[in-house]
Amino acid sequence: MAAQLLLLEDVEALGRSGDIVNVKPGYARNFLLPQKLAVAANKHALRLQERLKEDRQKRAFVDKQESEQTASQIQDITLTKVVKVDHEGHMYGSVTVADIASLLSDHSKIDLDKKSIVLKHAIKETGVHTISVKLKEGIIASFNLKVMSEEGHKETEKPVA
Repeated sequence: MAAQLLLLEDVEALGRSGDIVNVKPGYARNFLLPQKLAVAANKHALRLQERLKEDRQKRAFVDKQESEQTASQIQDITLTKVVKVDHEGHMYGSVTVADIASLLSDHSKIDLDKKSIVLKHAIKETGVHTISVKLKEGIIASFNLKVMSEEGHKETEKPVA
C-alpha cells in the first residue's frame, strides 16, 4: 500500500522535484506532507509536474555552475587543525565534520553544510587526511586536512636560525 506523491522539493535518497514517487503511507503522512516536500499525485499535481521539471532544470544549471566554482576554490586548499595529544601521541577527542566545516568557513569564507562533507568516521589520528565534499548536482571536490599536535605546530612556527 504505497502512497503515490509528487515531490515539490529535492529529497535526499528519494528523488528530485517534479518526480512522482511511491513511498510508505507513514513516511508520506508524517514527514513529506507536513514538511510540504510533496503533494498527493492527482490531476492537479500532474499539471504542476511539468512546471516543476522546468524549474528544476533551470535551478540545476545554476547549481552546477556554483558547485563547480566552489569545487575549484576548495580543490587546492590545505587546512591545519591543531589538537591536543597525550605523551604517547594519542589525540584527546577527535576532529569532526562540524570542526572541518568551521575551519573551511574561517579559512576560505566558503560556508558548507555539514551534510555535504563526506567523512566516514571522526578523525582520531594526527597526519594529513584527504576530505571529500559532495556539492550540488553530484560535483565532488576534495582538500587536505593536516591534523597536528600542539608541540608539532609550535616546532613548525619556530624561525630557523
